[in-house]
Amino acid sequence: MAVWIQAQQLQGDALHQMQSLYGQHFPIEVRHYLSQWIEGQLWDAIDLENPQEEFKAKRLLDSLIQELQNKAEHQVGEDGFLLKIKLGHYASQLKSTYDRCPLELVRCIKHILYTEQRLVREATNSSSPVGGMMDSMSQKYQQINQAFEELRLLTQDTENDLRKLQHNQEYFIIQYQESLRIQAQLTSLATLPPADRQLREPALLNKRATVEAWLTREANTLQKYRLDLAEKHQKTLQLLRKQQTIILDDELIQWKRRQQLAGNGGPPEGGLDILQSWCEKLAETIWQNRQQIRRAEHLRQQLPIPGPIEELLNELNSTITDIISALVTSTFIIEKQPPQVLKTQTKFAATVRLLVGGKLNVHMNPPQVKATIISEQQAKALLKNENTRNDSSGEILNNNCVMEYHQTTGTLSAHFRNMSLKRIKRSDRRGAESVTEEKFTILFESQFSVGSNELVFQVKTLSLPVVVIVHGSQDNNATATVLWDNAFAEPGRVPFLVPDKVLWPQLCDAINMKYKAEVQSNRGLSEENLVFLAQKAFSSSSNSPDDYRSMTMTWSQFNRESLPGRNFTFWQWFDGVMELTKKHLKPHWNDGAILGFVNKQQAQDMLMSKPNGTFLLRFSDSEIGGITIAWVAENPNKAGERMVWNLMPYTTKDFSIRSLADRISDLNHLLFLYPDRPKDEVFSKYYTPPLCKPNHSTLDLESRSAISQLLQLEEAN
Repeated sequence: MAVWIQAQQLQGDALHQMQSLYGQHFPIEVRHYLSQWIEGQLWDAIDLENPQEEFKAKRLLDSLIQELQNKAEHQVGEDGFLLKIKLGHYASQLKSTYDRCPLELVRCIKHILYTEQRLVREATNSSSPVGGMMDSMSQKYQQINQAFEELRLLTQDTENDLRKLQHNQEYFIIQYQESLRIQAQLTSLATLPPADRQLREPALLNKRATVEAWLTREANTLQKYRLDLAEKHQKTLQLLRKQQTIILDDELIQWKRRQQLAGNGGPPEGGLDILQSWCEKLAETIWQNRQQIRRAEHLRQQLPIPGPIEELLNELNSTITDIISALVTSTFIIEKQPPQVLKTQTKFAATVRLLVGGKLNVHMNPPQVKATIISEQQAKALLKNENTRNDSSGEILNNNCVMEYHQTTGTLSAHFRNMSLKRIKRSDRRGAESVTEEKFTILFESQFSVGSNELVFQVKTLSLPVVVIVHGSQDNNATATVLWDNAFAEPGRVPFLVPDKVLWPQLCDAINMKYKAEVQSNRGLSEENLVFLAQKAFSSSSNSPDDYRSMTMTWSQFNRESLPGRNFTFWQWFDGVMELTKKHLKPHWNDGAILGFVNKQQAQDMLMSKPNGTFLLRFSDSEIGGITIAWVAENPNKAGERMVWNLMPYTTKDFSIRSLADRISDLNHLLFLYPDRPKDEVFSKYYTPPLCKPNHSTLDLESRSAISQLLQLEEAN
């Protein structure tokens, strides 16, 4: 169902949130009348960080305006006439707004569609397959929103009390001035004759006594009002702290964890707009209470009354400053992480965002953000607040960027588009550690003021660990370091400690996530595949998954020690499989045509029970990034005997010359894909069309050899 149809069925707060997405920057009528067209465009295909994508955005803007004008032209009748004028006006308005900045239109519509989808998803989560989890999330969100409503009511209550206190204090001051006037009159009686003084003095004394008695009572009342107000503020700040802890220490930390797992191929972290809306509500509530506390302090200074209120107000002011400081420093985050495998002399990008920047008007004086690369040791010192003397471990070009405010989405962010690591300074390595195990991080830091320079904040945030390489050949091992770190890092760790060993099922989750993401497939690693990998990792022959559940794998076993009898590690072999599948075998893997994770003996056992010409595809044991074809056929040297043959492995180099499907087509002795599927039924849709197919004489030597000689056995495989 179209998102817009579902969005129109939203109710209550969700409906208000949806309606608030629209305004002059993008009228809701445009969304309504062009809903099908809007939802049919590839907005996500445009990279907002790449200025070169502006021409695509301009094309979409022009198409949007054309669609609006077409819709306007087709309006007829009295009602249609008014709508025609309105839609024509919107077309002109959108052209005027976005003609010079079409990427902002894309940003705006992406934000609208994302938020609508979220609101619809939240409204319908109870009927989804993951309803239980969504119900739990919905309940959590409801609790957060209820706490915000309670904070709003508390803040409104203290605002009313503060106004009442101010009114009473102003009246008290008026009465105090009256008492001073009476005292002045009494003093002036000394200049009058005794008879006049005796006549007027009793009334003035009586009046003074009445006023002073009222002032004494009212002073006690004002003091009580002040103490009551301070106690209410204490209650508000306690709830604020609790709410902020939930949002910053639970929700934001979970978002960062999802972002880290996304680096291993996990689902997109998402949810940042929700987090920003909560942080903005926190900022707004904190600021309102801070202003109230300052006004209460001003009233106390205006009319000092002895008592504990001065100490209480100082304590409240200190607490609220701590709360807002924690909020501002914690919400300076990295929205788009720099690449975690970072090659020197290569352009890279990153985006930092201040979730409360718009609400605190930080953009009125846009701050500058600086990026620096620092070592693991420097990161540790930084988190301990030790003086690092502005040390860095390398030089980044284009490492300064001004934060920009995007009106349509309400985000304040800095987009580093053209950074480049010019040089790196490595530290002394420990033991067997290689350069591809050394971790760095990009430090982003900025300074800005809030509230007419009342508060000045220095904010810093560290990127996920980065491994620096100087050559593409190091990418494989660097990726292993990043994978292990992203998968097994604990929240709040000392940079960048990770366990040296993990349970095999944990590692299975990590490599399966990585495999699906790299191959871009919903077909992940099956239990049988994981048993094969366990056999390879632990040099075991057991076929039972249960035998491996309690086993642990060390980092050294993963990517430091070579597999028995090989010159490569477990990870290097697995990464080679991923690369080959990603580049050349993806459709066949998705079709289920590649068994892949089968050893030579298993292949033989499987094929010997099948008719001659049955074959299967398995990843080479002896070569990184190789796949071999195993098939059953007659033994030419012994009549009546059958045997399993294995071709020498094909690699990326081979498939860049001729595809797997075409190679299988070339080999006439391959008849059935295991267990019993005719090969043309499986592979024919991938064959090169005859008109494009090179003739037999131009086939590469290897293919011709394969056809004529059945090739040779793969001895090492």
